[in-house]
Amino acid sequence: MTDTSPICSAKGCRVPAVWVLAWNNPKLHTPERRKTWLACEEHREHLSSFLGVRDFLKEVVTLEEWERRSEAE
Repeated sequence: MTDTSPICSAKGCRVPAVWVLAWNNPKLHTPERRKTWLACEEHREHLSSFLGVRDFLKEVVTLEEWERRSEAE
């Protein structure tokens, strides 16, 4: 891991991120807008549940897949 490696978005977690949780708040964002949280293996389910209960979660993909998509755009 380098100093610029993405880390998990869970409070206090410093573990490298493996997952991207794409979400939006329909009261604040246009439908196509995607905000992202990063998650390690341990926190993926917790963060997904937090967003899912609020109907904010749109997609969960690996960080590798997310970066591949970004490069293709």
